Amino acid sequence: MAVPSDILSVFPGGRREPAQRHWIGEVPVALEYNGLSYAVMMATPQDLEDFATGFALSEGLAGGARDVTAVTVVETDLGWIVRSSLAGLGVEAMAERVRHRVAESSCGLCGIENLEAVARPLPTVGAHRPIGEAAIFCALTAMRQLQHLGARTGAAHAAAWVSPEGAIACLREDVGRHNALDKLIGAMARAGRPMAGGFVLSSARCSYEIVEKAVRAGATTLVTVSLPTSMAVERATAAGLSLWCLARDDSVLLVNDASG
Repeated sequence: MAVPSDILSVFPGGRREPAQRHWIGEVPVALEYNGLSYAVMMATPQDLEDFATGFALSEGLAGGARDVTAVTVVETDLGWIVRSSLAGLGVEAMAERVRHRVAESSCGLCGIENLEAVARPLPTVGAHRPIGEAAIFCALTAMRQLQHLGARTGAAHAAAWVSPEGAIACLREDVGRHNALDKLIGAMARAGRPMAGGFVLSSARCSYEIVEKAVRAGATTLVTVSLPTSMAVERATAAGLSLWCLARDDSVLLVNDASG
């Protein structure tokens, strides 16, 4: 986790002052399902039970939290290991796709076997009501107040599930934007709470994989604080995901309105 460190702040003209910062934890986290090593991710070692569940859901290995059981977290000299039992249709898929991979926290394509896998159609997002911009602005303010790890380190991404009225019901943080979303997905699934109805708010850039994870988790609307990539827009539009981006205190960009 975050470790205090004494350093120096250097200013123009050469002035130096003592400073203290907390470094965010970034460690290898091995995810094992049914005794098989599926992935090694660089992540922040907190909420790892949520991470293992959410990762299995967003990878298509599990159909729900009920398929991921007996989650145990073990710290070793080299990193962390999260072991889970996996049931359901995902077991066969995992056996076919299992691999050893080390994925940097910013990488969304590590371990994907071919280009066809990237272009595989997403599930269609269900019918949903539009959200109001007031709810987004309200959630932005609340999210900053709830980003405790981010406040201490200045280096954590956050993903939150927000009610249609703008109230944050669940928030998770991690050094990796994808990991933060996986943790949120896992936390919501383990609590038996659907991702539809409200919206997902991410502090990160809207990449292709953020859209993919949101759709596969059952979200209907995604809001991010930064702009999307072209592929993220294409995938969101094709899946029927409502997408808002570049969310700021005074404005937000409506990229794709799929509500009805």
